[in-house]
Amino acid sequence: MMFFSEKSLRRAVGQYVEHFHHERNHQGLDNLIPFPNSPQADSESGLIVKSERLGGLLNYYHREEEEVEEAA
Repeated sequence: MMFFSEKSLRRAVGQYVEHFHHERNHQGLDNLIPFPNSPQADSESGLIVKSERLGGLLNYYHREEEEVEEAA
């Protein structure tokens, strides 16, 4: 990456720290995320969504919660 100002460097470091603590699974913690931004789905079904940071240099995946249909 090339940084043209202190502001762009701070933004990149902030994005990395956010990814490291809130989106990346940690092998030392049984592949859990230490401080997830949203609750982690325990189910094995649902759509898997890819998200990225820093223009695709950092990628992470999460499972969307399935919508439960109510009987009318």
